[in-house]
Amino acid sequence: MNIDVLTLFPEMFEGVFGSSILGKAREKGIVSFRTINFRDYANNKHNTVDDYPYGGGGGMVLKPEPIFAAVEERMAGLQSQPRVILMCPQGETFTQRKAEELAAEEHLIFICGHYEGYDERIRRYLVTDELSIGDYVLTGGEIPAMAVIDCVTRLLPGVLGNESSAVTDSFSTGLLEYPHYTRPAKFRDWEVPEVLLSGHHGNIDKWRRQQSLHRTFLRRPELLDKIPLTKEEKDWIKEWEASRE
Repeated sequence: MNIDVLTLFPEMFEGVFGSSILGKAREKGIVSFRTINFRDYANNKHNTVDDYPYGGGGGMVLKPEPIFAAVEERMAGLQSQPRVILMCPQGETFTQRKAEELAAEEHLIFICGHYEGYDERIRRYLVTDELSIGDYVLTGGEIPAMAVIDCVTRLLPGVLGNESSAVTDSFSTGLLEYPHYTRPAKFRDWEVPEVLLSGHHGNIDKWRRQQSLHRTFLRRPELLDKIPLTKEEKDWIKEWEASRE
């Protein structure tokens, strides 16, 4: 996968793209990262990329010319058009399902804004997706883009050492992930659940499913409405609901 990021602050991505899972994925050649400072595409002598909004109001608005120019230069000569993703608070809330959808693409271009907002023509005529990572406002789109890129990259084949890791992560199954334990089996007075030490994979799988459902029931119960449940699992939930009364 090729990932391009249009940003006024490319230095913010140096540590992120060179470290941990993202750095290893790049070393393996699974993904390439490129940052593009769209100020370089400004068409005025002062290299300004923003201007006052028509109609008045506070803040500055990003101009369309440099962003269109940067994206169109990157897309020139490509046989297939990449997804162009605008990071903004008004966008679709980013989810694991969206990450899985984007992970199937060959090329992604992210646009990270600053100031009051974007010229509306960028939204209407250039981008394919608008994404938000939550109902709050940050200084710019760089940190949200990093979060999305990290989430998408770890889903690419060969990135994680254990391919099942991404499958069992929270939200990948529609549920929150079950609890994890490691050595020592007893730490202070707290012991690892005996079922995990039994070596009986059927019982372990059942325990993990139950724990995943219970954790989701307690913390994100609205997610359960979207999950097909067996009769036994529905009975578990009824017991948990009864215990609350």
